[in-house]
Amino acid sequence: MITLLDYGAGNVRSVVNAIEKLGGKIKPVTRPSDILDAEKLLFPGVGNYESMIRVLNEKDYVNPLREYLKADRPFFGICLGMQALFEGSEEDLSGNESLCIFKGRVKRFGTSLAVPHIGWNGVNLKKESPVFKGVKPDTKFYFVHSYHIVPEEESVVLTTTNYDYEFVSSIQKGNIIGTQFHPEKSGNAGIKLLENFIYQKNLKAQKTINIKGKGLSKRIIACLDVRTNDEGDLVVTKGDQYDVRQEGNVRNLGKPVELAKRYYEEGADEITFLNITGFRDFPLKDMPMIDVLEKTSKNVFVPLTIGGGIRDYTDSKGRTYTALEVASRYFRSGADKISIGSDAVYIAEQYLKTGKKSGKSSIEQISNVYGNQAVVISVDPKRVYVNSPDDAKKHHVIKTQFTGPNNEAYCWYQCTIQGGRVTRDLDAVALAKACQDLGAGEILLNCIDKDGTNSGFDLELINAVRTAVSIPVIASSGAGCEEHFAQVFKKTAAEAALAAGIFHRKEVPIQSVKDFLAKKNIEVRTAI
Repeated sequence: MITLLDYGAGNVRSVVNAIEKLGGKIKPVTRPSDILDAEKLLFPGVGNYESMIRVLNEKDYVNPLREYLKADRPFFGICLGMQALFEGSEEDLSGNESLCIFKGRVKRFGTSLAVPHIGWNGVNLKKESPVFKGVKPDTKFYFVHSYHIVPEEESVVLTTTNYDYEFVSSIQKGNIIGTQFHPEKSGNAGIKLLENFIYQKNLKAQKTINIKGKGLSKRIIACLDVRTNDEGDLVVTKGDQYDVRQEGNVRNLGKPVELAKRYYEEGADEITFLNITGFRDFPLKDMPMIDVLEKTSKNVFVPLTIGGGIRDYTDSKGRTYTALEVASRYFRSGADKISIGSDAVYIAEQYLKTGKKSGKSSIEQISNVYGNQAVVISVDPKRVYVNSPDDAKKHHVIKTQFTGPNNEAYCWYQCTIQGGRVTRDLDAVALAKACQDLGAGEILLNCIDKDGTNSGFDLELINAVRTAVSIPVIASSGAGCEEHFAQVFKKTAAEAALAAGIFHRKEVPIQSVKDFLAKKNIEVRTAI
């Protein structure tokens, strides 16, 4: 029996699904005494450190947790669940009481690389631990965090990881184990770690070792545009410059749950669902994408992002929901990140107009509760050609290799909303910078001009945005062959690349992309 400490934030469904898939039974903590009654305690902390510690104190979980841990009883903390073992965090501005089991604090990354640190990275194993039994030394695990622990005692370090510099990525002392990475999102290797925690009778680490792991991978993301067709069925479709109809009918490229499972098995590093139907008449509990997430997360153990409809709305029965409520329901259904599109444009416009953060926007509210790594901004720009930078002084203008229809040598990237149908007087660089300031943790950078063309990513757009922000950027739109992925990683600093149609139609298999990148000496994750 595994006792799950779920304090109410983030996606714990994937942890539950992983444990149940392994034949384990879950008992949730509903009162403080459940912690002391546990045989083995699993604490998957997700989101914001300050919010997490505050909830633990409000629920009176801190003292029983300390008692359980000081007795050296079996414990596995994931992400914030590990960070809580230390004396405090730079993310907590209120100075809430922490567990203080180990000496040391949690500090924000100090690096010129993108923060949050998002992606599949290797670990350097420092102890021979039963938790890593059967896990290959070159295995990569999924990380998504802006802060990392800095222990004062070297004896607690189980693994380190390199991200510009070496940081502690997991700890173990006796039966107390913690990982910064997410085993429930790390494919078969992560599931093996959880299996070892459940079934190994002796969890204690043995001798000191020093086995080096591999570095951070470039991520390959499969994107599924989901909408209802004319018959009312939920299908995966793909547009040609955002037009999803062919001969009058919505293109049907498969069912979302089945396709997601296929991409997981083929080695996708992440899967993104973009809900391109409004579904505004549904009560929140009946939203079709909630069912898709719940079913997908039972068999897919890589990160899931959901986009579309993450905003305040009122359903047909007159019930009003906030964007935070919508996002929370998606997280509880199996999403790890949410993607905000058109609403982000309105939010950025208001922020740039006033120069002040309201604290009420969906970006701010969601990132404050779940952490900025949980908020992705989906940008849908298109080129506007000009003869000189003076013709668009208020926008970020670049000199382009690809001249316009009248031989214009410059362009800027105009943001759009409503699926590309409506343009706004805002450029993609300004949008990305504003959303980063408001708390977003990642940019999904589409390009209307490139969508469905199979002509390659818009490298000029990607470079313009990536050099302007310090958060990760996902390149999207235009991939048509393996070489296009190599180009985007060789010629830009994008951390990930996303594709849809070529994967749906099996024109370019995911594994072919990874094999090609590996031959070009671009670091990739090669197995699930």
